[in-house]
Amino acid sequence: MSPPASALSKSHQTLGLLGWTSLTFTAAALGAFASADASAFYAELARPSWAPPGWLFGPVWSALYVMMAASAWLVWRDRGFAGARTALVLFVVQLAANAVWSWLFFAWRQGGLAFAEVLILWCLIVATTVAFQRISILAAVLPYPYLAWSTLASALTFAIWRLNTGVL
Repeated sequence: MSPPASALSKSHQTLGLLGWTSLTFTAAALGAFASADASAFYAELARPSWAPPGWLFGPVWSALYVMMAASAWLVWRDRGFAGARTALVLFVVQLAANAVWSWLFFAWRQGGLAFAEVLILWCLIVATTVAFQRISILAAVLPYPYLAWSTLASALTFAIWRLNTGVL
């Protein structure tokens, strides 16, 4: 087990925060790369009346990625990687799943697969949150907006896929 957070130097904690933030935003960048034409593509799609406007996705995802990184950092800071291996591996796996969705939906235009994958992502977010809760309540609460947004994204993915069967 790693030493408690109070035993970690400030520089070690800062490097850890930078590491988790870098990892999280690397996943975001991989997803964004697949979404290069997302704005135009989203505008062309038939969408349900409750679909958020396209401009909202960037700011929301940016805030969610910050909270995700902080959440993982809190877990790492409290237990270290060895002491929180399962929770942090779940976090990394859900990050990868998050990036894959953009490729499925925007780059490869596979609506059905994107919907199936977002359901898997949702389960991974729940599993990560549960694992984080065993270590830090704050780390478990920080992903709640991510879970809520992913719930909306799941419903939106399904609705758009069904409304655009010739395109997705």
